[in-house]
Amino acid sequence: MGPSRLRVLIGGLWIANLYYWGFNQYIIQRTLAAKSLRESQKGIVLAAFLKILIPLIVVLPGIVAFVINSGPEGTISETYTDASFFAEGGRIINDNAAPWLINEFVPVGLKGLVLAALSAAIVSSLASMLNSTATIFTMDIFKPYFGKNASEQKLVNVGRGSAALALIIAVILAPQLKNLGQVFQYIQEYTGIVSPGILAVFLLGLFWKKTTNRAAIWGVVMSIPIAFYFKIAPNGWSESPFFLNLPFLDQMLYTCILTIIVMVLISYWQFGGENHPKAINIKKGMFKTEPVFNICSFLVCLILAMLYALFW
Repeated sequence: MGPSRLRVLIGGLWIANLYYWGFNQYIIQRTLAAKSLRESQKGIVLAAFLKILIPLIVVLPGIVAFVINSGPEGTISETYTDASFFAEGGRIINDNAAPWLINEFVPVGLKGLVLAALSAAIVSSLASMLNSTATIFTMDIFKPYFGKNASEQKLVNVGRGSAALALIIAVILAPQLKNLGQVFQYIQEYTGIVSPGILAVFLLGLFWKKTTNRAAIWGVVMSIPIAFYFKIAPNGWSESPFFLNLPFLDQMLYTCILTIIVMVLISYWQFGGENHPKAINIKKGMFKTEPVFNICSFLVCLILAMLYALFW
């Protein structure tokens, strides 16, 4: 196992997953909407089982499309490959594999069913994201700083307006991404600019009693230029001795570590090492989970370990 693989397995991969499953408004809002803690745990573990299927859904269509479109020498070329897989300049668009397979091999009746299912999934995800956007903007930005005395109706209208504005921006930006090779990787890379800082704030806020409000604010603010520092090198500055050319998951790991260091220093500077008066008192019972959840979680971990051992 090479050093880079090891760093991903014990480092950056955990940053992305802990942020996504534990501190992402888009995910946790559904958990918080459950009728009880037990039901929320069941929902999370069910989602974890379903998430295991994602590699099959994502990887298999690409493998099939590659085999069908590769030449005798086993490579992709314009001689044997469908033209829809090539962007301007000859770059291969990997994300066209699933749409191409649906268009070429799925019968007309089933094709409509597949498209309807995809549309429903997209609309569901879009609705959750717009709800998260409206909630965060209205309750965390507008109400504390611009509308402390705003009525409920005013807050509702602001939420609707912010969601509509976010949707308009997304519609404008979406066509600019049509020639990307891998949209999913693009999303992960640029989500990684903000997620390490948010994760660092939540981890220290929950588990380190000396964390201060000022440290949290500066941690979020400073995490963005730190992330951009690591992002610059792969985009033209890789030859400079002042920049590190790292995989994006490694960038997330180092950004999170540096953000934690910044927050620790600011917390010690502000309170001199004393516990914050509003610190969260962690108790053992706060992390108690149901036996069914524990068994299912263990099975998820076991399946993942087997998959890593088999395909590494």
